[in-house]
Amino acid sequence: MRVAGSRRAAKLIASLMFVVLFLGGCTAIGANGADPERTIALLLPESKTARYEAYDRPLFEAKVAELCPECEVIYANADQDPVKQQQQAESAFAQGISVLVLDPVDSSAAVTIVASALSRKIPVISYDRLIGSPELAFWVSFDNEKVGALQGKALVERLAADGHSSGNIAIINGSPTDNNARLFTRGAHSVIDGSAYTVVAEFDTPDWSPDKAQEWMASQVTQFGNSLIGVYAANDATAGGAIAALKAGGVLPLPPVTGQDAELTAIQRIVSGDQYMTIYKDFKREAEIAAGHAVALLDGKTLVGQSEETNGIPTTLLSPVIVTIDNIMETVVADGVYTVEQICTSEYAHACARAGIQ
Repeated sequence: MRVAGSRRAAKLIASLMFVVLFLGGCTAIGANGADPERTIALLLPESKTARYEAYDRPLFEAKVAELCPECEVIYANADQDPVKQQQQAESAFAQGISVLVLDPVDSSAAVTIVASALSRKIPVISYDRLIGSPELAFWVSFDNEKVGALQGKALVERLAADGHSSGNIAIINGSPTDNNARLFTRGAHSVIDGSAYTVVAEFDTPDWSPDKAQEWMASQVTQFGNSLIGVYAANDATAGGAIAALKAGGVLPLPPVTGQDAELTAIQRIVSGDQYMTIYKDFKREAEIAAGHAVALLDGKTLVGQSEETNGIPTTLLSPVIVTIDNIMETVVADGVYTVEQICTSEYAHACARAGIQ
């Protein structure tokens, strides 16, 4: 009877451990007996934006494996929940890590995670979004204010080319808790505010949610209808929501809509004419820089950025690139992000042929 009772107890403990790991969103931390001195944690903020699971995570893990075959990567995605991200960080600390690479859900709230890491002598690399702490080991991202300025410039120039000397535009910003979103907005306004076009409505999208962007855009279509000649959308997910609302509201022709991240669905919308442009960012280079610097920290090396320091933090900011129907082949296809076959499915074959994408 004791043996049976012990087995039941062991099964119960194992089940509880599984639940804890599942709720924390982490892969099996320390399950393979990884050396804490060669273990890196990668914590990403959400999965509504396609890039994180499709590119950032696998690219980061592959580069770490290449540079340090004996290293292990602990991974977790917070699903846009800052409390969950805090729990994931604490779980990683408890399992034993030596470097934390953190893309924060909330740039301000993540300061607590940095402080907790530093109390354990664990350096933190701020990945993509800047954490509001001056005690970071490194920050790698893109020139995010330039991203917004490029989007704004592309929209204004397209409206002028379409013959609009004035008119109404709507602005859909990113999440108010994301420092990058604030930079995108600042960059966009630096161009749009000095243009001939009037911003009649503006929205900060909670959690970067395309559903919330679509809901808000639907209300603007009800109010402004066909008087909207352009839409600034901060990324491709919110652009998709805006376009769905414009179509449902019967707005014709569709006004030019901006985007960012060069998601496959956005490239296809550009091919079909539903979306005007997106911003292509070299996620591979960003992820590989972060991975290389994480391994360098394991080896006790001093990190040096390729850009001007940010509040004393070594920084590398990569350059964003505008993508329209005219340069899809020279950007995302040439860099191997997508193949022509991935873009030009049967639904988009005729549009691809018209655009010379083949």
